[in-house]
Amino acid sequence: MFGFIGIFVTFAMVFGGYLLAGGKMGVITHALPFEMMMIMGAAIGSYLLSNDSHVLKATPGGLKRAFKGAHWTAQDHQDVLCLMFQLLRIARENPVALEQHIEQPNDSAIFTAYPRLLADHHIVSLIADTLRSASLNYDDPYQVEEMLSRRIAILREEEMHVPHALQTMADALPALGIVAAVLGVIKTMSAIDQPPEVLGKMIGGALVGTFLGVFLAYGFVAPLANRLGGVIKQDLGFYDVIKSVLVAGLHQHATNLCVEVGRQSAPEHVRPSFDVLETALRDLKKAA
Repeated sequence: MFGFIGIFVTFAMVFGGYLLAGGKMGVITHALPFEMMMIMGAAIGSYLLSNDSHVLKATPGGLKRAFKGAHWTAQDHQDVLCLMFQLLRIARENPVALEQHIEQPNDSAIFTAYPRLLADHHIVSLIADTLRSASLNYDDPYQVEEMLSRRIAILREEEMHVPHALQTMADALPALGIVAAVLGVIKTMSAIDQPPEVLGKMIGGALVGTFLGVFLAYGFVAPLANRLGGVIKQDLGFYDVIKSVLVAGLHQHATNLCVEVGRQSAPEHVRPSFDVLETALRDLKKAA
């Protein structure tokens, strides 16, 4: 929603100010298709050249993600804490019963109660692999914490490929705008025998290329790259919450305390309140 508002405000302020200052849109609209073809065509071609198929396939989803915002909500944070509470309690009370949940999460009554979490294979893998390792006596809290941090760091690096690629495109767009402008100047110089009013329009059309390169770079592509990077950072914080609970569990803290550690590691705007989470955990105990 705010993304589309931002686009509207950007267009309204830039072109509205231009028109109010006495500018004429005719020169821009006449040159726009050709300049856009050169600049965006070169930008897309460079994007295809500099990125692998994984980044190219992820780009449309990344742009959609930038407009939609963060995936994990406050309810998701509460759900994952409830999920971790149930799994840790089983791990301590009946480790044998835990095996069916982590080996076949799609058939687990605990995992299937949280379909949004189950749909994310990174979450399921992170939890199942860590609990499985603990059952095999790989339970050094510090080593496991380092291992989890590395896994999240690898995931972060993979997720940030698209924002980095978009930022690279944004950095290149002003230069591509200059390329289009230079071509416009070359065209103008070839018509140097034309009257001043004709040359003026041709020079104005050439400068549209410089304008478009800078406008697209700093008005759209760079903000999109920054927005997507922020969304990814916020979503990856969800995995840090899981890591906090798992590490606290390996330190043999009480299950409720492990969940509280995870709750406090969540960002404030999506952090469930202590009372709400306590009520949810109490309901789980009664239902067990």
